[in-house]
Amino acid sequence: MASWIFHMFMMMLSTFISCSQSKRDKVLYCSACKAIVDELNYSISQVDPKKTINVGSFRLNPDGTMTDKKVPFARSETHLSELLDGVCNSMSDYALYIDPDTHHKQYRRFAPRVSGSSEDFPDFENFKFDGPEASNNLKFACETLVEELEDDIISLLGRDEGDVQEKLCSRVSGHSNVLRKCWLNRTLDNMELMRTLTL
Repeated sequence: MASWIFHMFMMMLSTFISCSQSKRDKVLYCSACKAIVDELNYSISQVDPKKTINVGSFRLNPDGTMTDKKVPFARSETHLSELLDGVCNSMSDYALYIDPDTHHKQYRRFAPRVSGSSEDFPDFENFKFDGPEASNNLKFACETLVEELEDDIISLLGRDEGDVQEKLCSRVSGHSNVLRKCWLNRTLDNMELMRTLTL
């Protein structure tokens, strides 16, 4: 009986630990997602649209020819993978922005991408600069999302769909329910496991 209680306690503890690690700051992760899409779209826009890359298999066809085709380089899987490797380095150019009217919080870019640029930026007084820790948190969130969603990011940007940010980041904003879903799923799994052990 003591063994059964110990196993049950350990399962509940592991469920709690793994689920509590899944809890995420919605503002941080949603902002990181939007920043990823924004940075990638900007980088894609800087590539010559006439530049292409050969893709296809390196197998020979029965007639001795090779099948390959040219696709625009900017949205190729190769280029997007390269961009994803460095996209999170730009998170130091973002800071927490608090809208003066709605008090809505989100991380926004405060630094121009090109020196001497006349990009229109919100007033700096609405930014909250918390030092390197805040940008490190945003960079960590960015790296986490890139790791988790790399295939989705490449697929959506590769197809050149206009609503990439909405499609991708609505999925990320759903992570606010992760703790509840994770707890429920693991608890049900543990209950099923305990039921089979007692039979």
